Amino acid sequence: MTKKPRIYLYDSTLRDGAQTGTVNFSVRDKIEIAKVIDELGIDYIEGGWPSANPTDDEFFANLPALKKSQFVAFGMTRRNNTSAANDAGLNALINANVKAVCIVGKSWDFHLEHALHISKKENLAMIADSIKQIVKKKKEAMFDAEHFFDGYKANPKFAMRVIETAYQAGARWIVLCDTNGGTLPHEISAIITTVTKKIPGENLGIHCHNDTGNAIANSLAAVLAGVCQIQGTINGLGERCGNTNLTSIIPTLILKMKCNVGIDEKHLKNLVKTANFLDDLLNKERDKFAPYVGKYAFAHKGGLHVSAVAKNAKCYEHIEPEKVGNRREIMISDQSGRSNVIERLKEIGIELRDKIKVSQVTDLVNKVKELEAQGYAYDAADASFEILAKKSLSSVPNFFDLISFRVLDEQGKTSEATIKIRIGNKTVMSVAEGNGPVNALDKALRKSLSKKYPSLKNVQLTDYKVRILTPKAGTKAITRVQIESTDGKDKWTTIGVSENIVEASFRALHDSITYKLMKN
Repeated sequence: MTKKPRIYLYDSTLRDGAQTGTVNFSVRDKIEIAKVIDELGIDYIEGGWPSANPTDDEFFANLPALKKSQFVAFGMTRRNNTSAANDAGLNALINANVKAVCIVGKSWDFHLEHALHISKKENLAMIADSIKQIVKKKKEAMFDAEHFFDGYKANPKFAMRVIETAYQAGARWIVLCDTNGGTLPHEISAIITTVTKKIPGENLGIHCHNDTGNAIANSLAAVLAGVCQIQGTINGLGERCGNTNLTSIIPTLILKMKCNVGIDEKHLKNLVKTANFLDDLLNKERDKFAPYVGKYAFAHKGGLHVSAVAKNAKCYEHIEPEKVGNRREIMISDQSGRSNVIERLKEIGIELRDKIKVSQVTDLVNKVKELEAQGYAYDAADASFEILAKKSLSSVPNFFDLISFRVLDEQGKTSEATIKIRIGNKTVMSVAEGNGPVNALDKALRKSLSKKYPSLKNVQLTDYKVRILTPKAGTKAITRVQIESTDGKDKWTTIGVSENIVEASFRALHDSITYKLMKN
């Protein structure tokens, strides 16, 4: 049996990711991201383009120490009519404190005519001279053949001359780029099969963009055709539609294709952590449906599915979620059967014993369906479901009772909330101002409770969503409010439904605080 070749991973998040709309990395951001990627165990981390902008200059001047990964400096070939030894841009790459340099050059003659306005002969000389200069300075040379697949389809003879020139000049890696993202998997396979007749697969890389949604498929097709380096970004960040998503392709390579990518089982478990870290740093909402790493990647909602998963998870799961640092989610909704509820109860620490009869579980299932018919959505509010379940099947301490609340809102000014609650035998009333009625109500409630329950001082609302459930009812419409809270360590989601948006908000707030106190 032939041993599979080593597949090398190349992360370009710090450069390609920075080209994503709305994304701007600071130097500190780039340092922290590099450390997390290194913890995952990726071979190459492209740090950016030295001399192109102040951020990258400062970053390369303060590169963090890495455990496994190595930094790569990215840039372009020497300029026209300038020698490689005297080209300032090229020398900035070579002089960077890195062992590897990746330069980009044109492999589509269309660009030579319409963008660079240089001859084919000069283009080849620029590539050869630059690679030779990098090798001369004892750096690992990589060549990104920009627009290679479009160039090959337009003029295969010239595109091949470009990459052969770079290879013969001493490039360790020839990276074939689908820069416009328009090539399809069958084209990738056919073209690379031809390329490997001239350049060994162990010296070939693939760099795909996702403009047709095929970046991952194209990269996998490239590996099957013999390519041994894959370039991509965490969470698929990148210009336009993004780049090959490393968080999806890495576990596919390891767990499905049994490839050696230099990441062991222990470090593969960092995948979810890595994906979430980048989203949190960018203040970007996580893709809950992302393959492998999304919250719902291993979520089960249908009663038949959950029943089967409870017997054997392989019935509806293609891998064990723990392998990538994820976990199974049993969702509760009007689609649920008893299997869903029983499995979810186990997760929150309630086991079926003599004290909890099957009939009680059936009653809880019916209660969930009744509340969901009113507008509740427990599949998106785990904390509210846990409170409901424990109130139904065991017990939840009565931390406080609401007596009344009132909210005043002056147009263009701050809102004021007054709340009166009972804690044990004591009545407490508090007043607070906020930038809106919900914020004022939240402050007033926690102000009343903070003396008795000081841990609530750490609780903050991180997300607030409102959905109108009956829009045809106009201002009398039923409103669903969903709140995400955190204490700095854990996050939880609660829900409230009412015709009154403030009342719905209070119900979600009430559950949020109850959940925190219940966990304490």
